[in-house]
Amino acid sequence: MLVAERIIVPLDVPTAAEAIALIDLLDEVRFFKVGLELFVSTGPQILSILKDRQKRIFLDLKFHDIPNTVAGACRAAAGYGVDLITIHANAGKNALQAAKAAVEAGAEAKRQKPPKLIAITLLTSLNARDLAFDLKIPLELPEYALQMALLAQESGLDGAVCSPQEAQQLRQVCGEEFVLVCPGVRPDWADKGDQKRSLTPASALKAGADYLVIGRPITAATDPAAAFRLICEELA
Repeated sequence: MLVAERIIVPLDVPTAAEAIALIDLLDEVRFFKVGLELFVSTGPQILSILKDRQKRIFLDLKFHDIPNTVAGACRAAAGYGVDLITIHANAGKNALQAAKAAVEAGAEAKRQKPPKLIAITLLTSLNARDLAFDLKIPLELPEYALQMALLAQESGLDGAVCSPQEAQQLRQVCGEEFVLVCPGVRPDWADKGDQKRSLTPASALKAGADYLVIGRPITAATDPAAAFRLICEELA
């Protein structure tokens, strides 16, 4: 896989017009992420725009609900022909298994290739203190992330979203076929913002990440296309 194909750029903007402007600026980017803000604002229109331009799509809606509800949502999302869909691992095994079956059924009904269903282990905006004191979870953070990834794998999911700091352990335990998507990736020259568990792009790939989600270092740069190319050059 080419380096440029391993970088996912989030379209974290509120309108279709702003998203299209970013897509136009970043013509070399092959993989874009559509999250809650943009999808709630535009609906599936933005997915059609990306598919018309032959871009890959990470539909990052982080489903988290009872099994029947997440299954319905995943069935509908799979019909859009996207590449990746997310669900929170702590929705539980029943929800994860229902979601996986629904993804397969939804894609088949629309004659689409099934997207990979990947589990959120723990949001990268949370750290060990948040886990212990706010969420009252008595596990160390790396152990919790690993348990969530293993739950996803046992439930038949294709991979997990994890911080790059957990990627090495998840790769070793879950194997080479388990897809790891790492947000919270920041080049040395970029501000870390609200990412509390960050690594550089090169370190994240070395740790075992398959895909890197890199947002503000690219999208908030004075020249987003130049920032994207610089990251690709550093990785190459």
